[in-house]
Amino acid sequence: MNIILYLIIFVMGTFFGSFYTLAVYRIPKKIDIVKTHSFCPNCNHKLGFWELIPVWSYIFLGGKCKECKQKIRPRYFILEVLSGLTYVLIAIALKLDFLTLNVNELINLAFLALYLVALFIISGIDKERRVIQKSVLYYVLVIFVMYIIYLYIIDNTSIYRYMMYLTAAIILLIVDAINLTRTAKDSYVISMLMFILAMFVFTGEIVAIISIILALFIILATFGINKLKEFTQKIKNENANKNLPIGFYLGISNVISLIVYLFINNWCM
Repeated sequence: MNIILYLIIFVMGTFFGSFYTLAVYRIPKKIDIVKTHSFCPNCNHKLGFWELIPVWSYIFLGGKCKECKQKIRPRYFILEVLSGLTYVLIAIALKLDFLTLNVNELINLAFLALYLVALFIISGIDKERRVIQKSVLYYVLVIFVMYIIYLYIIDNTSIYRYMMYLTAAIILLIVDAINLTRTAKDSYVISMLMFILAMFVFTGEIVAIISIILALFIILATFGINKLKEFTQKIKNENANKNLPIGFYLGISNVISLIVYLFINNWCM
């Protein structure tokens, strides 16, 4: 029965992956991600039902648009598969059992899924545009508040640490508003701090700290492969984030750290 459960989770994960690619493309362009029908960015052809099925549609269409025959970037297919596998790995790491699933497990899994939606979208936009999308951070804050309310009403978990993080997030929002008034532009550093706060809330302090350390190692390893000169130029640049997608590295590190931590915590202890 668990195989069926993991298959369902994989399919759901691929749909999430399809949504990520759509959101990463549309949100910075201020295109509605709910009401606007999916379309080919090359010829504006509205996608039919069979063209909207993740993974299968790419294979069925041979990686091309049905109308203009323009090649669809393989990354869409890869991201959909990786998203499905990510959710399956998390389900396995959590030892989810089809026969023993309870409401609390489903609710916690739902909140984690909502967080991962924000995580992947923030990471994707940062990689493409070197910016932490503020609207997605606001979405995270809403999920954060809903999570606190859930813990207070249903769960017996202490919410004091969550309230502390919420207070810190509100302070950052106020500082960001003041900065926006003075400079007329968003602060990448403040947005990054809010992103890190979300990691602390939804994946825990240990995973968040490991994620930051792992992200630093990945960044250093990446620059180690490239020329050291390029690295120093980025450091000297006042707008280093335009060259270095820190949010992307943090997001990837957070997913990896979370999966490894859950496996160790649930299978080895």
